[in-house]
Amino acid sequence: MSATPGPAPPSPDPTPSTSQESVQPTIEAVDRLVFDYLRNRGFRVPEQAVPDGVEGASPDDKGKAPELPPPQTISSEELIRRLAVFSQKPTQPGENALKDSANVLQELSSAGGSINIQNLIASIGSIGAEEILSSDPTDKTEGFRDLEAWVDGSLDMYRPEFRPILFPVFVHFYLDLIQSGFKEAAVRFFSEFSPSLAAAHNSTLHHLSTLLLPAHVQNDELAQRFRNEKYVIRMSRSGFSLLIGWLTEGIGGEDMGSGEGFSGEKGKRGRSAVMRVVNNHLKFDVTTSSTTTVSPTAWEENTGLLSSLIPRTNGTGPTHTNAQAFNSAQGQLKLGPAPMSEELRNETERVLQEKALVEHDPSAQYDIHYTRPQPPPGVVAPSLSDLPPHPPTFKSIDVQREVERVRDAKKRIRLEPSALNNIDPNSPQAANVMARALPSICCYTIHDAPEGVPSCTFSPDSTLMAAGFAESYIRLWNLRGEKLKGMRTNNLRKLKERGGSATRKLIGHSGPVYSLSFDPLSGSAAPPKYLLSSSADATVRLWSMDTLTNVVAYRGHQNPVWDVQWSPMGIYFATASRDRTARLWSTDRASALRIYAGHLSDVDAVRFHPNSLYLATASSDWTARLWDVQRGNCVRVFIGHQGIVSTLAFSPDGRYLASAGEDNAINLWDLGSGRRVKKMTGHTASIYSLAFSTESSLLVSGGADWTVRCWDVKGAGGLPGKRENGMVNGTATPKSREEEGIETTDLVSTFPTKRTPIINVQFTPRNLCLAAGPYLPPDPR
Repeated sequence: MSATPGPAPPSPDPTPSTSQESVQPTIEAVDRLVFDYLRNRGFRVPEQAVPDGVEGASPDDKGKAPELPPPQTISSEELIRRLAVFSQKPTQPGENALKDSANVLQELSSAGGSINIQNLIASIGSIGAEEILSSDPTDKTEGFRDLEAWVDGSLDMYRPEFRPILFPVFVHFYLDLIQSGFKEAAVRFFSEFSPSLAAAHNSTLHHLSTLLLPAHVQNDELAQRFRNEKYVIRMSRSGFSLLIGWLTEGIGGEDMGSGEGFSGEKGKRGRSAVMRVVNNHLKFDVTTSSTTTVSPTAWEENTGLLSSLIPRTNGTGPTHTNAQAFNSAQGQLKLGPAPMSEELRNETERVLQEKALVEHDPSAQYDIHYTRPQPPPGVVAPSLSDLPPHPPTFKSIDVQREVERVRDAKKRIRLEPSALNNIDPNSPQAANVMARALPSICCYTIHDAPEGVPSCTFSPDSTLMAAGFAESYIRLWNLRGEKLKGMRTNNLRKLKERGGSATRKLIGHSGPVYSLSFDPLSGSAAPPKYLLSSSADATVRLWSMDTLTNVVAYRGHQNPVWDVQWSPMGIYFATASRDRTARLWSTDRASALRIYAGHLSDVDAVRFHPNSLYLATASSDWTARLWDVQRGNCVRVFIGHQGIVSTLAFSPDGRYLASAGEDNAINLWDLGSGRRVKKMTGHTASIYSLAFSTESSLLVSGGADWTVRCWDVKGAGGLPGKRENGMVNGTATPKSREEEGIETTDLVSTFPTKRTPIINVQFTPRNLCLAAGPYLPPDPR
């Protein structure tokens, strides 16, 4: 009987075996790609952790395919939606080709073929690809919230050095969200966290708020600077250790009110997002100085995108990593007063002696050393050969100017703001002390100018005022009420006009007039002979005050000219332009003599040093620079502002430079060392103008907050102590909550106007302060 064959055992299915063999090289390839990516990003720990995990596996596990976690997959439609934010229109590169996310698939299908999809994927940048792999908008919100809470919860001694890290992390988180297509999340992130940073970074935050598409970020210059450069953060060694401890373990500080601190999965993901920014975009300048020995406002100095702000040294010199190293390498500057020729000195002394006899006062101390004192110890004075080329002989107006300078020095009101220290404003002697400490201020208000008044200035003898209007003309006023009469030629004879009025209009520019400057040659001895003006039409014009007509138009800049200033010598003048350069001109030449290039953005202001050897420039790249006028090289760079620097002022003694701008702060710099002496805060809007008193003891500022403020230059400064029972240092000062937190102790006094932004402040030789601005009527709505 034959045996019936039983059912054959099932043969092994070849499919799983083949699949397992094909998966293994795929996994190895993926691991290799991941390792290469991590190695390029600078991460070494994950690369070492994986071999350790393989070596630690049991013998039974070796040879087996690794057990992979279930893959996190997304549909092809969702992948295409995420990639679509990087697509641009070929005809309009700045505009996204797929604005409406609901119609993405339809748009891509109509684009035709896989080649378009491949081009779309190829256009993704490295940062965009990284964010698509780990994109979660809530991580950045939680991470920044925890970082801000950690900074605010840290000790008072560490908080000033931790706060500067918030701004670059905020910027990169916002740009990451925009580039990943999370527009709504980016707007929410911006509205939630930007108010705490607005005080110091208002202009930059406003610029960032206009970037709403990935194409905007890719084409924006400031955004690309943040992406491509390392943001330098200055920090103490102990502070840096605390930061690393929080990033890695969540140690040090408490998220106030949460109860769980920074623990939990959300806290870890948030810290990981912060760490990505720290690793990829920040560079820490760790100092050995103790936290307690550094001024709280000094941590922001030498902080920012510094790699392109530090001037490059010519030749084979070393590349400096911070401003202080660069300034120290430039050597000593000659900051003393300009010398006077022996012939001019003798003639001035002779005229002074004659005046003393005429005034029946032979014992009067008409001493020329009133105006040209000896420089203090350590300050080097230039010689005549150091000065820029000038006429070999003097004129009668030079003698008149020097004589009047001595008379002004004798009759000057000396301001002593330090006398107000520890004085009770309500005491009986306070009025007398304030009269010695504060200047008299004469403010001129321009009415009925709805088109705007970008510029205004006063003549050195205080007889003329000029204002530049947005409607392309200049208006002159005689402050004494005398009629302005121009010279006219009639039969080869110069005759004064018969008519005339106390105000005249000068027409010649074809754009808004941004800056004006009267020539200083006659000083306070006589009215000026010339007026310079700069405009949006990229020209500078020289006007004769005798004929009240345009004499020369200087062309060379290719963009609007923001500022123009005479040299103290009266022969040269300098201009600042949107083309990122400052230029030196001579009145007898139609082309520029020197071009000072190096700023990364608009040059907004120029000022000559009192001895004419150096030129200071302020820029929209947040820095100020000091240039050697004749050699054309940069000798100092000043980094410390957190916004556009729009105005400058040299102290009359030549030792200090004050700078201010859209970060609402005034920085006082020591020119010899290049270091910041102090930071003065109190303005609540942009600062338009600065001026030192003649003794260099008082600084006056005017700004968009409709105020004139006086500052003690020699005061220690710094923020006041904490209020107790509504008083500071035992003195009641009723101020708003907003002003309480920003006013430094060297703010001597504030003079508010009704609704007049102060666009110009300047001192007369006898210490009368002149100010001017256009009145802004309230909105009738």
